[in-house]
Amino acid sequence: MTDQSEKPKLGTRPPLGLKRTVETGKVKQSFSHGRSNTVVVEVKKRRILGKPGEAPPAPEPKVEAAAPAPTPKPAAPAPKPAAKRPVDDITARKEMQERLLREAEEARMTSLEEARRREDRSKQVQTEDEKRRAEENRKAEEEAARRAADEAAEAERRAAEEAAQPAAAPVREEPEDDRSFRKPASAPTHAPKRTEPGRPGRGHDERRHAGKLTVSRALTGEDDSRTRSLAALRRAREKEKRAHQQAGPAVKQVRDVQVPETITVQELAKRMGERGADLVKSMFKLGTPVTITETIDRDTAELLIEEFGHRFVPVSEADIDIDTSIDVDADETLQPRPPVVTIMGHVDHGKTSLLDAIRGADVVSGEAGGITQHIGAYQVTLKDGSKVTFLDTPGHEAFTEMRARGANVTDIVVLVVAADDGLKPQTIEAINHTKAAGVPMIVAINKIDKPGANPQKVREELLQHEIIVEAMGGDVQDVEVSALKKTNLDGLLEAINLQAEILELKANPERAAEATVVEAKLDKGRGPLATVLVQRGTLNVGDIIVVGAASGKVRAMIDDHGRQVKQAGPSFPVEVLGLGAVPSAGDQLTVVENEARAREVAAYRQSVLDKKRTTSAPVSLENMFANRASTTKEFPMVVKADVQGSVEAIVNAVNKISTDEIRVRVLHSGVGAITESDVTLAASTGAPIIGFNVRPNAKARETAERNKVELRYYDVIYHLTDWVKSAMAGELGPEIIETVVGRAEVKEVFPAGKKDKAAGLLVLEGVIRKGLHARLTRDDVIVSKTTITSLRRFKDDVKEVNAGMECGVLLADTNDIKPGDNLEVFETEERARTL
Repeated sequence: MTDQSEKPKLGTRPPLGLKRTVETGKVKQSFSHGRSNTVVVEVKKRRILGKPGEAPPAPEPKVEAAAPAPTPKPAAPAPKPAAKRPVDDITARKEMQERLLREAEEARMTSLEEARRREDRSKQVQTEDEKRRAEENRKAEEEAARRAADEAAEAERRAAEEAAQPAAAPVREEPEDDRSFRKPASAPTHAPKRTEPGRPGRGHDERRHAGKLTVSRALTGEDDSRTRSLAALRRAREKEKRAHQQAGPAVKQVRDVQVPETITVQELAKRMGERGADLVKSMFKLGTPVTITETIDRDTAELLIEEFGHRFVPVSEADIDIDTSIDVDADETLQPRPPVVTIMGHVDHGKTSLLDAIRGADVVSGEAGGITQHIGAYQVTLKDGSKVTFLDTPGHEAFTEMRARGANVTDIVVLVVAADDGLKPQTIEAINHTKAAGVPMIVAINKIDKPGANPQKVREELLQHEIIVEAMGGDVQDVEVSALKKTNLDGLLEAINLQAEILELKANPERAAEATVVEAKLDKGRGPLATVLVQRGTLNVGDIIVVGAASGKVRAMIDDHGRQVKQAGPSFPVEVLGLGAVPSAGDQLTVVENEARAREVAAYRQSVLDKKRTTSAPVSLENMFANRASTTKEFPMVVKADVQGSVEAIVNAVNKISTDEIRVRVLHSGVGAITESDVTLAASTGAPIIGFNVRPNAKARETAERNKVELRYYDVIYHLTDWVKSAMAGELGPEIIETVVGRAEVKEVFPAGKKDKAAGLLVLEGVIRKGLHARLTRDDVIVSKTTITSLRRFKDDVKEVNAGMECGVLLADTNDIKPGDNLEVFETEERARTL
């Protein structure tokens, strides 16, 4: 039996069969501004577990409960020892109780250990943000510790006063972040003060930084370390910020701001290192409201720069572009380089076959119709180890511009002339390009193995164009070769080497590369590609380049054999990958120092192109009415090709087909496959789409079928131009031929019926026939166009009346007839139109 005088603790209930080892109690917490809180806590009793069969340990002596101490960890009174029970009954129950408690304790300890391990693992996985906050907390605590050292004496004095006069002393207001517990006002003043080892008393400074008491901390009994509140951290940061502000403002950085003729507000703010909104506010103050994307002139930009304290540096837009003409290499840096040889001539005279024989590769079989459509760049290693770079240009007349570019980047021109055909229009054109470029020429008289070949005739025809070969006393080398039989190819190569030695071709390979785009195209898998010929310097993989209005980075380089290379020296042709857009053939490739510079140059060049494209001549009143009165029809079309050179050739060819009656209008021309946007553009104007060596994707085909857009595919330019001619002729319709049959003069006008009038005519020329078309003119001004519905001579109907005779006629749909008018009778004939 338990002692009946022992009352249950507050907040507990009697145990059910087993004696509880945990007792509960209340702790009163005091806060600032007179606030308090009562917390129910549990106090663990110390238990000693023995082995089975041993006598239970003696109960601990009863300890008087101390008064609540003003510390964060209050002590609960110890429980009273249980009263003695009969030995025979209580011992068995106690052993069972101890065994059950021991198992429960082991389970509890196991769960606590698992919880502690999980907590350790979670503490180890700390983010960088938590570490930063911990560092800020540490700095703030050090600052608070310094302040607390000064307040320690004052805190001890106030604690002594409160202990001496507990009833009369008012409640001291503490800072909001002070989470320490004060002694309740109802506690007796004579209670002994309990102080744990290592813990300060009420007056000690560390009490101010004691942590908030929670139920979990009271149960576990862990040593609570002080954690700074967010308000305290905020105040510490504000104090540091004020200390920095009192130190003085940072020194303003003055910049040299380069300003072109026009600049946007956003770009100007970026160059000044200022906020764009500040510049907009300044413009508002100046009375000029602008947006951040608006363009301002140089004078306005100068006012803004001076107002913000920077230095104004004027710069011309032309200075942005790269001018390589003034960059001349020193003579001591120059090294010999391979010659660049361009093969030119008329179509089907064997240019590609000759190059095929030299390279030992079959190039002609890859060209549609055996006609070269692109410029090919190849480097050949000769027997003596020397290298020669060959450019193969198309011979068709549509590729004039491509041949012109080939002449501008070459050192030597090999003019191929068929021995059985002689000079042709494109041969003469190639001679003119060569003379304009000032490049030495070597004449290769091809097809000498064919019957009817006459090389001497070719030499004589060259005299008409001031080309005198060495065989006739001139200085131009001529070599008779046969590409088919591979005859005398060594003689041609020796002539090229001899000419190259005379030229003493040199370049500086130890510098940033400069190259010329020979051909460009858009590859479906690799993006924009450009075949370039390096003129000086060395092009490396990874270089930042500008090509015309496109910029990029050299991702890879491929030689003429399809192998990837890391470097390309002077006179070396490579295919470059990594451009942002497809450049135009003939553009200059330049290596720049960084991507920002590349984008700046490319943007400037693109703006120049846009201005040229959008700028038109001043429109006068006469020009405007002349354009409206123009009866020339337009034949719209969209052109897409595989490479840039083919696009230019097609556009030039179709423009030459234009006449005074109808002209071609190319809505869009580009490189790459036919896309959905091309079909949409063509559908809005009813234009056909011409694809040269390209095809549409699936989405474009579907859109074309839905919008009934005509798609035409070609791989030979002859077929393309023939279709355009027939389509333009069909657009105009058949040609109407008018033939004047006779002329007559109106002598009298007679009434015929109620409304119609009959005209008495004297036939002056030709014949007047019934049913023919007629024009009635008065003072050489056409009054009406009509037809002759009735023709009479005297009272008889006749079919025709010859010159010198009189007759009467009825004209359809007109009664405006007067004596003295002239009547012109004519016939019309429709013919199929040809351009």
